[in-house]
Amino acid sequence: MEREAVQPVANREQIVIPGRTAITVRLDETIDTKRNRAGDVVHATLTRPVVVRGETVIPAGTAFTGHVTGADDSGRLTGRAYLSVRMDSFRLKGRKYNVATTTYQQVSSSHKKRNGVLIGGGAGLGTILGAIAGGGKGALIGAGAGAAAGTAGAAATGKKNVTIPAETPIRFTLQSPVHI
Repeated sequence: MEREAVQPVANREQIVIPGRTAITVRLDETIDTKRNRAGDVVHATLTRPVVVRGETVIPAGTAFTGHVTGADDSGRLTGRAYLSVRMDSFRLKGRKYNVATTTYQQVSSSHKKRNGVLIGGGAGLGTILGAIAGGGKGALIGAGAGAAAGTAGAAATGKKNVTIPAETPIRFTLQSPVHI
């Protein structure tokens, strides 16, 4: 029985994408603090090719997968909502490559300004109406009642959320080299 000669495979040099390389992806779906939690899978698409030594090693349009690392809405009167995500891998020519990227985080504004307007506005309106109805004593009672109503309004309008819409470009940085 005759054996076929095995042809040596051309030894292609392995390409290394250095750590600290920036990658920009576009989210394929909306993520937000109303429905997403830590661990949820996130899909994205590379917007610009990754080039090493003049050669495109990851073309634009490459599918990336990541996950939500943290998500929480704010309290009703205090706190800030936040949403954070990172990329974990990409698929290229039928093969999956794991990556470690920086974390992207988006945080809501604070409640302070809105609460100040609602509570202060309620107190001011209560003072005016109380003064009209009952003089100085009525103004004092009206201010307290107005502040309470403003606080209730601030609590009712409540929680803040963070939303990152689909198609949003996000820039990540590779934390370690990737061997292709």
